[in-house]
Amino acid sequence: MLTLRIAAIAAICVGVALCVFDRTGASDTLQQRGAYLVNAVAACGRCHTPRDAQGNPIAAMELAGGFEFDDGVIGHVVGPNITPDRDTGIGTWTEGQIFTALRYGTRPDGTIIGPPMPIAAYRDIADSDLTAIAKYLRSMKPVRHPVARTQFKSPPSPQDPTTIRVESPPPQDRLAYGAYLAGPVGHCYGCHTILRADGSSLDRRWLYAGGRELPDYGDVTRKVVSRNITPDPVDGIGTWSDADIRRATTTGIRPDGTRLARTMPSHWYKGITGADLDAIIAFLRTVKPLKTPD
Repeated sequence: MLTLRIAAIAAICVGVALCVFDRTGASDTLQQRGAYLVNAVAACGRCHTPRDAQGNPIAAMELAGGFEFDDGVIGHVVGPNITPDRDTGIGTWTEGQIFTALRYGTRPDGTIIGPPMPIAAYRDIADSDLTAIAKYLRSMKPVRHPVARTQFKSPPSPQDPTTIRVESPPPQDRLAYGAYLAGPVGHCYGCHTILRADGSSLDRRWLYAGGRELPDYGDVTRKVVSRNITPDPVDGIGTWSDADIRRATTTGIRPDGTRLARTMPSHWYKGITGADLDAIIAFLRTVKPLKTPD
């Protein structure tokens, strides 16, 4: 029954998404939009692309999985292969099943997708954009690369299965669109917000205020602490110019010339368009200024 329900949800959602996208009149195709979101704003390769001994993403293995690190709350994390290889990736998944996995955190076999996959954030990605992502992932070159599964300290919890419909704010509404890109799509708050004391979820009293300990994705044996990206002038980025934020985001270089840890996915963010990056920056200027939590 669960499998039938998942299939029904997927079919409904994809149909709605296609209608929503058709009404936008956007010039780029669904597949092009999906490629842009996956390879730039959402930075999916950050967790799903393996890295070489120097911590650099391996270009020939884009999204083929196998990047591993230990997380004190989650357990031993292994990024899965999300290329359309039929044996080691998601090649047997339909576009509708990929949509359902992203929106509801449920695989075609009914198992739950756990963290660090940000399903709670992805739930608010527009139907059209989830469909675009699914279409792009299905179009990629398959990479045969068997990887281990994440070893969770506690079984992942299921997400709300209620069927929803989400539309993207228009790019012309710069603040709303910037919030959409930084929030559901880019899920910036996922790294830049501390966890609750019990580790169960983000502590939303401290959204974007940084202070969360994370693995250094350039060298997973090391830990780093996320930056405060609220407009606080002392702890945050309140004194940074738009150019400073743009440079840090796309090159990983702070205004003082020092480099950010590679947990910040500048390798992918360099592909964000100027207009979208401006919208994200405009939104960050409106976030409540906060001190970094101790």
